[in-house]
Amino acid sequence: MNEFFKKYFSDEDGATAIEYGLIVAGIGLAISAVVVTLGVDITATFTNISTFL
Repeated sequence: MNEFFKKYFSDEDGATAIEYGLIVAGIGLAISAVVVTLGVDITATFTNISTFL
């Protein structure tokens, strides 16, 4: 039984999966922020072009 607990608590496979999940979530948030920022800028640019025409 003691060997089971040593093996269970030394296993880091779940921790690695959680770390990768957090990295993917961070990258997703960064991409979302860039898309929102560029979307606002592109909308303003097309509005200016439309007004000019």
